[in-house]
Amino acid sequence: MEIAIIGAGNVGGVLARGWAAAGHDILLGVRAPGDPKYRPVAEAAGGARLMTMGEAVAACAVAVLTVPWDAVPAALAACGDFGGRTLIDPTNPVVFGADGVVLAMGFDRSGGEEVARLARNARVVKALNTVGSGVMDKAKDYPAPPAMYVAGDDDAAKAQTTVLLADLGFAPIDAGGLKIARLLEPMAMVWINQVVNRGADPFGALVFMSPG
Repeated sequence: MEIAIIGAGNVGGVLARGWAAAGHDILLGVRAPGDPKYRPVAEAAGGARLMTMGEAVAACAVAVLTVPWDAVPAALAACGDFGGRTLIDPTNPVVFGADGVVLAMGFDRSGGEEVARLARNARVVKALNTVGSGVMDKAKDYPAPPAMYVAGDDDAAKAQTTVLLADLGFAPIDAGGLKIARLLEPMAMVWINQVVNRGADPFGALVFMSPG
C-alpha cells in the first residue's frame, strides 16, 4: 500500500521505517523535497520517495499526519484535497504552559476533530497518539502486542487503519467515533507526564488483556 507520511521528523521517520519494513511503499510529503536533510529519512524507509505534501497525498492510498501541532494548519493546507482518502492522525494538541507541556484544547473538542475540520475531504482516524515514537516501529518486539485505540466516524477508514496498526505489531481497539479523541488526547498526556515528569520508560506502552 502507498502510505503518505506528512512530515519527516521523529514520528514520521519512525512510522516510515516501520511500515516500509512491513512491505508498504512510503511517500514522504515535505515542504522542500530537494533538501538533503530528508535523504537519510528516505533511505532508512527503504528508499521512500520524497515529494511535496500535495503530491504525496495525491499518490497515496492512506495519509498519516506527523507534523508538530503548531504546524498542522499549514501542513493540511499544503496537502490540498484528500479526495476521500483515510488520514491517520497521531498528533496531540500540546503547547508549552507554565507547568510544562499541556493540552491546548479538550472537553468539548479535540485535536482530532480540528484536523477533520481542516483536512479537505479526508476520512480522519485518531490513532497512534498514546505512545511515544520509540514504540511505533518496535511494537512487534513486545512480549504482548501494545494496545492502540482507533477513533473515527468512517468504518472503512477505521478498518484500513486497523490493518496498518496490526502491520506495525499493535493490537488495535475500536474506541468509537472521532469525538472519542477528546478522551484519547488526555490519555496521551498521562503517558507524557509519566515519561517527562516521573522518569518512566519512554518505551513503555499499554497492554489491554482479558483474563484467560
